[in-house]
Amino acid sequence: MGRSAVDTLGRMTSDGRERPGEKQRGPVVLRGSRRNEETTTDQRLLDSRGPSDWVHTDPWRVLRIQAEFVEGFGLLAELPRAVTVFGSARTSRDHPEYALGVELGRALAEAGFAVITGGGPGAMESANRGCKEAGGLSVGLGIELPFEQGLNDYVDVGINFRYFFARKTMFVKYSQAFVCLPGGFGTLDELFEALTLVQTKKVTKFPVVLMGSEYWGGLYDWIAETVCGNGKIGEKDLALLHVTDDVEDAVSVVREAYKAWEDTH
Repeated sequence: MGRSAVDTLGRMTSDGRERPGEKQRGPVVLRGSRRNEETTTDQRLLDSRGPSDWVHTDPWRVLRIQAEFVEGFGLLAELPRAVTVFGSARTSRDHPEYALGVELGRALAEAGFAVITGGGPGAMESANRGCKEAGGLSVGLGIELPFEQGLNDYVDVGINFRYFFARKTMFVKYSQAFVCLPGGFGTLDELFEALTLVQTKKVTKFPVVLMGSEYWGGLYDWIAETVCGNGKIGEKDLALLHVTDDVEDAVSVVREAYKAWEDTH
């Protein structure tokens, strides 16, 4: 079949009318001046010459995002029951909060839970360390940041993410609870996102424990007196938060929630 016939067929509608000049690029239809592209997708793929600006385009970013989800799901699909521990990367190893994180990680491991953290230093390292030293599975989900250098040495299974939202999905999908050690904006972000997901029933039977009443007490009081007091949340929403200084109490909250979840599945 000659070119003119192909062009004519390509421009005919189902009822025999001629459609505007167009070019198909996979599922995409290009018309008018947009169709004047000389190369095909295969040709551009196989031809290694030319500028590299395409790696910074949004369609390429979509593939990177997809790859992060695939890698994360593949790595964590067979993870045993787990608890995510958040906390500040700035917590020093000689600080009492670091010792608390080690104790918490150890207790969770002894209770049969894997420990997931952001994989960084400080409080995250402490929880990974406690878990690993107790023989548990220590997991780190890192993030590309200008001021944090890779995964800590106590991570058994780890993955680094480019995108916060892909990483956040892994924290929620593969955890049975969140425990927050004292931390900054990152910890607060994860805390309130978890509370929102539980409040809106996107996730169920998901306790959120705040370790350290001196650190978290002011925030809890503000939520109780101002946010709940003004009717912005309900009493049952306030009950989603559990503040404690006791590691055994924290682990007990996690255990009970996990048992309730098991009973419904």
